[in-house]
Amino acid sequence: MHSSLPKVLHRLGGRPLLGHVLTTARRLAPERIIVVYGHGGEALRAAFAAEPVRWVEQREQLGTGHALLQAAGELDDGSPTLVLYGDVPLIRGQTLSALANEASGGKLAVLTAELDDPSGYGRIVREGGTLVRIVEERDATPAERAIREINSGIMVAPTSALKRWLQHLRNDNRQKEYYLTDVVGFAVSDRIAVGSARPQDAVEILGVNSKAQLAALERVYQGRVASELLEAGVTLSDPARLDVRGELRCGRDVTIDVNCVFEGSVELRDGASVGAHCVLRDAVIGAGSRVEPFCHIDGAIVGADARVGPFARLRPQSRLADRVHVGNFVEVKASELGAGSKANHLAYVGDSTVGSNVNIGAGTITCNYDGANKHRTVIEDDAFIGSDCQLVAPVRVGRGATLGAGTTLTRDAPPDKLTLSRAPQRTLEGWKRPTKKT
Repeated sequence: MHSSLPKVLHRLGGRPLLGHVLTTARRLAPERIIVVYGHGGEALRAAFAAEPVRWVEQREQLGTGHALLQAAGELDDGSPTLVLYGDVPLIRGQTLSALANEASGGKLAVLTAELDDPSGYGRIVREGGTLVRIVEERDATPAERAIREINSGIMVAPTSALKRWLQHLRNDNRQKEYYLTDVVGFAVSDRIAVGSARPQDAVEILGVNSKAQLAALERVYQGRVASELLEAGVTLSDPARLDVRGELRCGRDVTIDVNCVFEGSVELRDGASVGAHCVLRDAVIGAGSRVEPFCHIDGAIVGADARVGPFARLRPQSRLADRVHVGNFVEVKASELGAGSKANHLAYVGDSTVGSNVNIGAGTITCNYDGANKHRTVIEDDAFIGSDCQLVAPVRVGRGATLGAGTTLTRDAPPDKLTLSRAPQRTLEGWKRPTKKT
């Protein structure tokens, strides 16, 4: 990966690779989940500190069989053991359930796939249709390398037998590693039936060993998400130009234009639309609301029938009520805007409580920071803020008040009155514009 970050912490769809595997594993309701780790153990454990998993360290990297041997003491003889890989993130729960069914009755079951190009994978060797062994590519004969059925590495094994087989693994191969695949031969010797299952799509068993492979799986993952959204009735202008890096929940008649990114937890309610090139993170967009192109919405809630953008930014702890308009080049931070209020262009509203039906003119800013502390601005219902005003917090604008254009407000403005602060306008006779010196 050419990275100091442990491979399984690299992200796919906004989550670490290992996170995808753990999520899928939990869907099977296992008695316990054990993670065997080597490189980057501290970072791994920190990233998944909230996960109810057991951690086992593999200090020497001596192969997959050796890795599983380190965890043998954590395995319960009364339940079969499912072996998964932290860098194989697209495996589906239904595929694993089918594999587990193949292992019922104390059998060993291996997940296989048939690839047009099996290079790099261990080959499945069958006799009379029965799986008898798995040979790694480096140890395979030319005839064995021609086999297209490959081993995914994922298996379900009877635990008591598995522990015994692990003790008998040998490393007399070109890699000098202890191969987990050798347990198939032990099972055959012990007359334990060996079954197999295949995923619906071979892409499920693809692993990540490079940034190029990670990028390829990212597009596969995003394609899955897009297909699910389309099946649920969401309109996507181009399913190939969508990135969901977390959870996206959509109501009915939702429309998403091209090149939008959704991070964290995002909800788009009935009839909402998101224009092109928007980034939404941990946000809720109300029913019938429209997010115009090139908006950034982070940690904000937008009510119903509102309009945001284009080129607007909503920062964390912002809440827009129903029918609010926040237009181009408007930034809102830690503020509430009441129903029907408008800031249509070129404004900054920070640390503010804005009532209903308020108009905030172009160029207006709330001066919320004194260099050390943040202060709050309150604008009550039906107020009108003229263009190019500065509201120096803490300050309050009364209900129905009007601020004249260009006002710098440092004291509360009374309700239902016009307040303004301007220097007298003067024209200087005889003044000439400076000229460039030659």
